[in-house]
Amino acid sequence: MNYARPLARLVGELEKLPGIGPKSAQRLAFHILRLGEDEARQLSEAISEVKQKIRACQVCFNFTDQPVCDLCRNERRDKRLICVVAEPRDVMAMERTNEFRGRYHVLGGVISPLEGVGPEMLRVRELLTRIQEDDVREIIIATNPTVEGDTTAMYLARLIKPLGVRASKIAYGLPVGGDLDYADQATLVQALEGRREL
Repeated sequence: MNYARPLARLVGELEKLPGIGPKSAQRLAFHILRLGEDEARQLSEAISEVKQKIRACQVCFNFTDQPVCDLCRNERRDKRLICVVAEPRDVMAMERTNEFRGRYHVLGGVISPLEGVGPEMLRVRELLTRIQEDDVREIIIATNPTVEGDTTAMYLARLIKPLGVRASKIAYGLPVGGDLDYADQATLVQALEGRREL
């Protein structure tokens, strides 16, 4: 398509977003063009603000705008029960269940030799430190049911078990190859309730 240069740039940038192809990028770009000046500025400011203010929690590595996130500061949550997830969006998926009352630990990915990601590139050392400092009794591993997710879960279980801590994995109520972020609430509740020891 022959777009004016600023429109072509916007379409090109939108295409870089995950799940956005050329047609979706074009549709979003034209929607942005139809926005009022105030709405467009608010969108731009929201993007800029999130890039400037959002950081990793110093405890669990979830996204937050504070040094320590709300979930880690909440004294009513059981710090002896930790749900380990790959990415911050997985925390949001688990929280939608309204069933988990412990705390979280975000690894920052999964072990993936094909992509050059080894365990040393994840926040495994920080997890082991938390286990010892907080007298953790159980780790629930909530990685996606993929080869990489299962590899990561097994690796963590081998490290955790010698510490005398129960290591469990959420049950396979989730489709193999699926993402936690796209699972519905009922499926995640069943997966959490049906977790099994590794």
